Amino acid sequence: MKKIKTKNRIGLHPVMTLLILCFIVIIISGILSFFNVQATFNKISPTTGELQVTTEAVNSLFSLSGLKYIFTNTVANFANFAVLPHLIIVLLGFGVMEKSGFLKTVIILCTKKAKKTTVTFMVVLICMLASIIGDLSYIIFIPLSALLFLYGKRNPTIGVIASFAALSCGAGLNFLLTSVDSSLITTSLSYAHLLQPGYAISPYAFLYVNLLAIIVLSLLITNITENIIAKRVPKYSFAEEENVEDDLVFTKKKKRGLAFAIMAGIVYLLIFIYNIIPGLPFSGNLLDNSQVLYIDKLFSYNSFFSNGFVFIVTVFFVILGLAYGIGARTIKNNKEFVDALGSSLNGIGKVLLMIFASATFISIMKQSNIGNVVAGFLANMIANTTFSGLPLVLLIFISTIVATLVLPNSLSKWPILASSVITTLMSSGISPEFAHIIYRFGESVSLGLTPVFAYFVVYLAFLEKYSQNDKQFKLSKAIKYQCPYALASVMVFVVIITVWYLLNLPVGIGTGVAI
Repeated sequence: MKKIKTKNRIGLHPVMTLLILCFIVIIISGILSFFNVQATFNKISPTTGELQVTTEAVNSLFSLSGLKYIFTNTVANFANFAVLPHLIIVLLGFGVMEKSGFLKTVIILCTKKAKKTTVTFMVVLICMLASIIGDLSYIIFIPLSALLFLYGKRNPTIGVIASFAALSCGAGLNFLLTSVDSSLITTSLSYAHLLQPGYAISPYAFLYVNLLAIIVLSLLITNITENIIAKRVPKYSFAEEENVEDDLVFTKKKKRGLAFAIMAGIVYLLIFIYNIIPGLPFSGNLLDNSQVLYIDKLFSYNSFFSNGFVFIVTVFFVILGLAYGIGARTIKNNKEFVDALGSSLNGIGKVLLMIFASATFISIMKQSNIGNVVAGFLANMIANTTFSGLPLVLLIFISTIVATLVLPNSLSKWPILASSVITTLMSSGISPEFAHIIYRFGESVSLGLTPVFAYFVVYLAFLEKYSQNDKQFKLSKAIKYQCPYALASVMVFVVIITVWYLLNLPVGIGTGVAI
């Protein structure tokens, strides 16, 4: 019998998948708008502070006005897509650190005697804790993790997958109060005060449960990475390098370069830290002193620290790389320095194309208002449910997971869900602090599974950068890599929520499950 030859088919590139998703959303929005699909729910008025009936309807993009929006706003949406400038600017700093040899020297020095599992665990744990700086952690730690694995002679794709999993699954976890948590608490209290005026939430209200979740989830993500993902990803072929053994030798030039980098870095950090400490002479220049909580002084919209954080980090990276290059004599003149700045931007064309497709898809999804309508339906379901106790808690957890798939922005989703979640739980004797935990756990599960999340494109971009076979690079495969982590998160969070509820354990300092 003759052997039948099978063609090695090339799957859809993520750019094409995102563009197809754009057309699908346009058509669905037209159908849903035709049938007048809308959700009505209660929401607090920002002016009066009282509950008012709010209606969210699907906007049709399959119409003349919808097409006008797409054609007139696509360029502006791409230009204003925060991921684009942030990624390019941070890559300038990475270029200097990488080209000077600073990153390779530091990574090899720190990891040459460490076990693979230990390195992976440290990467995961640091990424889990990085939620304190918000979404910018995706731009900093995904490329850094890839290089850490690359210089450790491991597949950099594993580093990209593991870091994104830790960043997304840990987005709602931190032992310190983040700027997002502070904003969510403000919304929660506005609803809590309707039932219990004067109710207050401590900045350490979520300390115990989050610490446990971070530790357990870090161990699980490490285990999944080493035993599942590392075996699934395609093999990575390292380029043959001359003098590979020299990388392991800590020469005088490298020592001098590190000494220069450490001294320059310490000086920069001391100046920076002094300017985010309030109350000292000439200090606190990077803070928004109109805010009350320190976390809000750091990350409010008017804070110099918040607005300039990307550039602050980039300058730090440039200083480290340049100081090392001068000390190790790997950067000898200004031309080499400029070349190093731009080295990470080489071959960035496909990345820009991917960001354009992602920005277009997200703007179309946002304009369709489908996410708000879905969240509104879920809010109504929670408000009208007959569930109580643990079934009610788990219903809210599952509803948050579903809502996040189409509306990943935490600050956009919570005002819609909070009315039903806070009032329903408080009426059942469950504290707003525990409601906050349920909500943050739920959105952490599905955040890494949805391309509607703006920073999902950073994950895609670095998967492509280190992909050596374009036929295997697909959006569906990128999501598949994240599925084991999402499943592990569901199991961990359900167990924690159930145990805390049944035993009425303290959620944080001075707070518990019950009011």
